[in-house]
Amino acid sequence: MTPLKTIQTALTGISSNVLRAVLTTLGIVIGVASVISMLALGNGARAAVEANFRNLGADMVQISVKERLDQGDFVPVGEILSYEDGLHMSQTVPMVSKVIMSISGNGKIRRDFNVLDMLVSGSTADGLETVAAQGNVQPVDWPDGEPLTTNAFVSNGRFFTPAEVLSNADVCVLGQKTAKDLFGGDNPLDEVVWVNRRKCLVIGVLTELEVTNPALRNQARPNEAFYMPISTAIHNLFDEPPSVQIVARVTDESQMGKARQQIIDYLRERHNVDRDEIGEWKDDFEMTTRQDILGAQQQAARTFSFLLAAMAIVSLVVGGIGIMNVMLVSVTERTREIGVRMAVGARPQDIVSQFLLEAVLISGLGGVLGIAVGVLSIPFVANLNQGVALLDPDSIPLAFGVSLIIGLLFGLYPAIRAARLDPIEALRYE
Repeated sequence: MTPLKTIQTALTGISSNVLRAVLTTLGIVIGVASVISMLALGNGARAAVEANFRNLGADMVQISVKERLDQGDFVPVGEILSYEDGLHMSQTVPMVSKVIMSISGNGKIRRDFNVLDMLVSGSTADGLETVAAQGNVQPVDWPDGEPLTTNAFVSNGRFFTPAEVLSNADVCVLGQKTAKDLFGGDNPLDEVVWVNRRKCLVIGVLTELEVTNPALRNQARPNEAFYMPISTAIHNLFDEPPSVQIVARVTDESQMGKARQQIIDYLRERHNVDRDEIGEWKDDFEMTTRQDILGAQQQAARTFSFLLAAMAIVSLVVGGIGIMNVMLVSVTERTREIGVRMAVGARPQDIVSQFLLEAVLISGLGGVLGIAVGVLSIPFVANLNQGVALLDPDSIPLAFGVSLIIGLLFGLYPAIRAARLDPIEALRYE
C-alpha cells in the first residue's frame, strides 16, 4: 500500500467517528498545554530569581552571628558581632570598601501626647543603600526600570551622616506614617521627639514607600519606620551591647572568594576563634554572598520546573492511555474490515501502518490544539508566579514532538494486535 493510500485510509478511519476522536485528543491537548504553560512558569520563576540577584548586588557579603537553639531560644554560639567589628573592618580588610551595619529594637516614641511603641532601626549612614539594593520596597509610583538611589527614599530633609554616626548624634529620620502619627499635618523637620528617655532631633522624612515583593506585602510596613544612627540606637535601646547585622561591600566582585577569606581571617582574629579536635575552625559567625543566595534560589527554581514538567508528562501519559483505549475499541469494532483487507492482499505491516498513523494523527491534532491552548493560557498561569511567566520557544516543538511520540508508543500495541488477527476469524466476526 502506498503512503498516500495509508494516509487516506487512516483519515477515513478517524472520520468515521469524529466525536470519539475529538474527545480522545482532549487528554493530549491538556498534556501539551500543561507542558508549555508549566515550562513558561518555571522560566518565569528563574527570571524572577535572576532579577532579585541583580537588585541585591553582587558585591555584597552579609555577615551574621551564628546561633544555636537552646530551650526554644536562639543564642549565639560564641561572641556576638559587635559594632566595633564592623567599624574597623573597612580599615583592616583590604578588599572591603564599605561596611553597612544595622540593628533593630523596640522603643517608645513620644511627641507631646502622641506615643508610639514601635520597632526602631539603627543603621550606619549608608543604611538606605541596603534598602534600595534589596529591592523589596520602592517609592510609590516609581517608574519601571528606573534605577533606585538613596536620594529617592528621602522626601524632606536628609539622612544622617557618617560623622553623626561616629559621634552618637541624637538625630532621627521618620517614615511617612510615623511622621503623620506623631505630628499630624505639621512639618516634623527640626522638631524634637523622645525615644525612650532621650531627646532626638528629626532631620528627615522618608518618601511614601510601597512593597514590591509580594511575599512581604502582608507583613512589611515600610512607612512605619524610625531610623537613627546605629551608635545612638545601641546606647538608647539596649542595656547590653547587641549583635549587629553587617553587610560588607567588596572592591572587586570578581574576586569575591579572596575578599570573603580576608573577612573570615579578620573576624577569626578579633574573636580569637580556634580549631576543634579534628582541625575545623569553630567560627561563631556566618557569611552569605549573593552568589550563595542565587545558587540556592536557582536550585529551588530548577526543582520547581522539574516538578511542573513531571506533572505535564503525567497528563500526556494519561492522554496516551486514552488513545490506546480508543484504538483498541476501534480494532474490535473494525475486525471484519481488517479481515476483508487481509483477504484482498493487505500485509501485516499495512495494517500496523494504518492504525499507527491513526494514533499519531489523533495525538498530532491534540498537540496542535494543546500548543494553542498552552500559549493562550500563559497570562493566566503568570498569576501563579507574581505575574511572571515566560514562553520558551523551544517548548513548542518539544511538546509537539512528545505528543507524537506518545501517539506512537500508545498506538503501537493496538496496531500490532490488529495486524495479528487471523483473517478467517476476522471475516466471521459480527
